[in-house]
Amino acid sequence: MSPTTDFIAELIRAANGVEELTRYEVSSLLDRSIDTIRDMCRQTGFEGIHSARDVLIDLRLSSERAGDLLPDQARDALIDAADVLRSLKTVLDRTE
Repeated sequence: MSPTTDFIAELIRAANGVEELTRYEVSSLLDRSIDTIRDMCRQTGFEGIHSARDVLIDLRLSSERAGDLLPDQARDALIDAADVLRSLKTVLDRTE
């Protein structure tokens, strides 16, 4: 498996066990997601697309308020990050 695929799986596992995660762990996963999504957007050329920026803003806000998120909200943010990464990975795999 690729590092991206491994990270997507890590996000899904975390989302499934979100009640056991600390605020710091949720924030850290979301921050890693933001960095990875930003890098992958640059590689795909999606960097300037509004929807990509919107996702990054949403994830950044979720990361910053990780301590205030309900478990369902944290789960949704982690799943959203995994979905975006999966989509970007699919685009990158097609261009290789």
